[in-house]
Amino acid sequence: MVPSDGFDPASAAKTVLREARSGALATLMRGSGDPYCSLVNVATAADGAPLLLLSQLALHTVNILADDRVSLLLRGRGEGDPLEGIRIMLMGRAVASGEDRLRAAYLRRHPAAEAFAGYADFAIYRMNIGRVHVVAGFGRIVDLSARDVLVDTSDAGPLLAAEAQAIAHMNADHAEALALYATKLLGEEGGSWRCVGIDPEGLELQRGGSARRLPFPRRVTGPDSLRAVLKELAAQARAAGGDARAARGEPSQGGPA
Repeated sequence: MVPSDGFDPASAAKTVLREARSGALATLMRGSGDPYCSLVNVATAADGAPLLLLSQLALHTVNILADDRVSLLLRGRGEGDPLEGIRIMLMGRAVASGEDRLRAAYLRRHPAAEAFAGYADFAIYRMNIGRVHVVAGFGRIVDLSARDVLVDTSDAGPLLAAEAQAIAHMNADHAEALALYATKLLGEEGGSWRCVGIDPEGLELQRGGSARRLPFPRRVTGPDSLRAVLKELAAQARAAGGDARAARGEPSQGGPA
């Protein structure tokens, strides 16, 4: 059933995918096929596919090696009754990957995992999504395809090649701009916000275990278009801050371009 109240389930699911940092992973027990569920930390690849760092010693990994069909339940941000908030259930297959870019993407979101990620029994698993079930309250229950929630990166090779360098540059030289994005455009509290991901459709910010997704006003596919959009967003954030200060009778302040 597709909601008729303006709710965009695909956009909402994309946000949950990018902002969730943990979820419930369901696998099938080797031999018996009984359902087994475990709590795992989660990150995302550039296209939004979930990434998991799993040990071969863990029972869920033993199950995956025997049958790679999995489900992953992710909950959206928000307080109060969790049954009243949005959650998404992803169905697909978990496949081990030795790709350095995926490992780096995971460790940016979960830097504490660096301490054990290099152990021989650990590997990054990418979840290849087949279907998505979105539940966001009464009358907001929608089934989506992988195409609905993943980001097309087929034309974004230059952006993906520059992602790690762009992230390092933003964190080293534009911390103030990142804080402006978080506070003025996303309504978050101030603090040490860092960039942990960039893709054609948005920027991922993180402070401690809290993550936020900042959508781009238009699609970006390379460093030049990324730079232009980031400057545009910084100007928008500074203007929002200036409007708030003007309302309080305070002078406006500048910021990095």
